[in-house]
Amino acid sequence: MANPPAADKHVMRIGVLTSGGDAPGMNAAVRAVVRTALDQGAEAYAIYEGLQGLIEGGNSIRQMQWDSVSNIIQKGGTIIGTARSAEFLTRAGRKRATANLLRAGIDRLVVVGGDGSLTGAQLLYNEWPELLRELVADGSVPASMAASFPELFIAGLPGSIDNDIPGTDISIGADSALHRITNAVDAITSTAASHQRSFVVEVMGRSCGYLALMSALATGADWVLIPESPPNLNEWQQKMSSVLRAGRKIGRRDSMVIVAEGARDWHGNPVSSGEVKAALEEHLQEEVRLTILGHVQRGGAPSAFDRNLSTILGSAAVMHLLQALPGTQPQLVGIRGNRAVITPLHACLATVQAIAAAMSSTDYERAMELRGSSFRDAFRTVRTLVRALPHAPQPGRRQMRIAIVTSGGAAAGMNTAVRAAVRMGIDQGHTMLGIADGVQGMIDNRISELTWMSVNGWAHMGGAQLGTSRKLLTAADYAAIARTFAAQNVQAMLFVGGYSAYRAAHSLLQQRANHPEFCIPLVCLPATIDNDLPGSDLSIGTDTALNNIVEAVDKIKQSAVASRRVMVVEVMGRYCGYLALMSGMATGAERVYLHEQGVQLAELQADVQAMATGFKQDKKLGLIIRNEYCNAVYDTRFMWRLFAEEGRGIFEARYAILGHLQQGGDPSPFDRIQATRLATKCLDYIYEQGQQAEPAGAFIGLRAGQVQFTPLAQFPIMMDAVTARPREQWWLALLPVMQSMAQAGPRSAQSPSH
Repeated sequence: MANPPAADKHVMRIGVLTSGGDAPGMNAAVRAVVRTALDQGAEAYAIYEGLQGLIEGGNSIRQMQWDSVSNIIQKGGTIIGTARSAEFLTRAGRKRATANLLRAGIDRLVVVGGDGSLTGAQLLYNEWPELLRELVADGSVPASMAASFPELFIAGLPGSIDNDIPGTDISIGADSALHRITNAVDAITSTAASHQRSFVVEVMGRSCGYLALMSALATGADWVLIPESPPNLNEWQQKMSSVLRAGRKIGRRDSMVIVAEGARDWHGNPVSSGEVKAALEEHLQEEVRLTILGHVQRGGAPSAFDRNLSTILGSAAVMHLLQALPGTQPQLVGIRGNRAVITPLHACLATVQAIAAAMSSTDYERAMELRGSSFRDAFRTVRTLVRALPHAPQPGRRQMRIAIVTSGGAAAGMNTAVRAAVRMGIDQGHTMLGIADGVQGMIDNRISELTWMSVNGWAHMGGAQLGTSRKLLTAADYAAIARTFAAQNVQAMLFVGGYSAYRAAHSLLQQRANHPEFCIPLVCLPATIDNDLPGSDLSIGTDTALNNIVEAVDKIKQSAVASRRVMVVEVMGRYCGYLALMSGMATGAERVYLHEQGVQLAELQADVQAMATGFKQDKKLGLIIRNEYCNAVYDTRFMWRLFAEEGRGIFEARYAILGHLQQGGDPSPFDRIQATRLATKCLDYIYEQGQQAEPAGAFIGLRAGQVQFTPLAQFPIMMDAVTARPREQWWLALLPVMQSMAQAGPRSAQSPSH
């Protein structure tokens, strides 16, 4: 361990460790911590093997350079290792850890881990002053050394696939774990349907049912068991079996039950996946298969979301520590509505303890309350969607005829949204209508009723089963649509799609004076990979497209690094650079060209020169991401030719236009979950507006983590008239983070890297 004397305090030193169970995205967090610290003029140290490394000291604490974290963003696990340390649970162990931090001159620490690791960090902070006195008293460290570091500053990053840490919407690794689970369940579903078979799938989650609940929501499972809300009846096995049996009677070819490893019954007794399998075999009188996914949920490359989440949180953690004032207590750096937020760590840990206490006392209502409103809403939605048949209509509740149309370019998650809307609508007593082939189907009266089983299996299907079109309405079309609405007695409309869907809905709103048939609730649900719609931070389909890009670029990088190449990769997005920026951050690109910033020849010249300099200093790979509309003249082929010409004898250049692979594929877990969530809220809005004398029109969205409706009349105002993209684009605030990660080295001393 190369450590200057601890008394030298003119340069801040930040340590980072990963502890507890590993989680995909931890490497991206380490990379972000190291590079942000170096870029800000601080020194960065990695503590290997987690909290145990703090106790061992010596070579377990190593200084990191810019290149120390090159080419790790796409790797699963953690390159600096992790361990659960029993010794750290003792005061003697924490005393040794304190001495090792003092000798390394580190008084700012980023801890990436779960509630156990974060609890240990909080305890170390609490005891720090006393431990200093004890170390000085027994001669372990000089008094001058202890005086130089009177406080320990800690930033915790939530690293847990279970997503069981309060203070953040989602923890590092949870999204990747959901990817593993949904991919596995999707694969199992196909073989289960082939044989008309029942499957039980056990997923991780000892004390938190997040993975089980959200994977059930995303895969269209038929039953789910989670620790927070066990079945509230003693004979739950019979109830579960009857639901699955009823599903088979109405045409389902398979049955899927998802069980959290910490599932329990109403009395707090553990319920194993083996017990669930045995119960189904007894009551269904058929062979049932059991799959325990185990550690496959932890492994593999992190998803695009986890890479970017970790990068954002790691950077924010360092900035917090560098600005921390005396007396600053440990903070958890989490994400709320796509923005990094800081919450006192002790408050987060207190909530963890309160949930544990509620579970221990079988106060499941309290446990669900502490998990938060999104968790509760998801559970209520799942309870409806897993039904074999809908509830009987409620007496006195208005039953409406609600039509659904998918419009614009296909986006993964459209089918998921339609399925959720149809089943939630039918469960509320409504008649659900599907319009074929987008807006053109409204004109041609291509409408048919959708039943409970019409949308069976749509939860995981990519594309748009109803069909789409990008037709923009003309004056001659309105009368035809009015006739269709009158003939079909359409009493509400749900538009699922992009710009053309929003524009069509807005046009109908404007035509109400001429066509009273349009005086019905109109609501738009954002579904476009470009993420270029107002009123929502994210559109359905964007996350899937981003993962498609990242998966393709990971493969391109593997090919390019073997040949010393610069790769120019073009991604979709039209006039919105969201996909380019976020894929650039997730893949470790050196340069991202956005339409919002434009491209100038002088910038290209500088980038070519920087790339040549890097390759002359043993750089092996160059990656450039460009938004398809970033510049009409300096297109992808121009950039490729420029780099190829200037790199002769130094590096090769190739280009890749990813095209429509970005639109294809099954929707990601995030897109499935959000599509279901938004569709459910849209149905509530439609019913509410259906009671009004003058029903409103609106578009739904996720803004700062909250579901919001924006009046449809504001659609043109919120869009740029030339580019047809939102005037406000929250994600541009992440550009400095991406740029700081992509540099060849810290601004004070540039060096080749990737």
